[in-house]
Amino acid sequence: EVQLVESGGFLVQPGGSLRLSCAASGFTFSTYAMSWVRQAPGKGLEWVSGINSGGGITSYADSVKGRFTISRDNAKNMLNLQMNSLKPEDTAVYYCTKSVDSSSYYPTDYRGQGTQVIVSS
Repeated sequence: EVQLVESGGFLVQPGGSLRLSCAASGFTFSTYAMSWVRQAPGKGLEWVSGINSGGGITSYADSVKGRFTISRDNAKNMLNLQMNSLKPEDTAVYYCTKSVDSSSYYPTDYRGQGTQVIVSS
């Protein structure tokens, strides 16, 4: 059974930093691209960042480019998202998603339960 379990969400002040993690199990983590997506209150899902299976290729939405860094540890089956210079508009539930192949960020076939990030003073 595929499981994706996010953690690390918290209340943080504008300008602060958070590190989200996603623990993956039930599939061969190292052979699939992974992504982070988010959903702000009252809005639809927004793709945030993706990383290929080997970790050497990453991509970011314009809204987070230069502030967020995605990474993965294939030995530990972990996906991470380092978020710096956080803004109130980053407030959302953040989900990790599993892609259907090694290099494409979508379509995806699994998503975790999410972790809440609130950026507020």
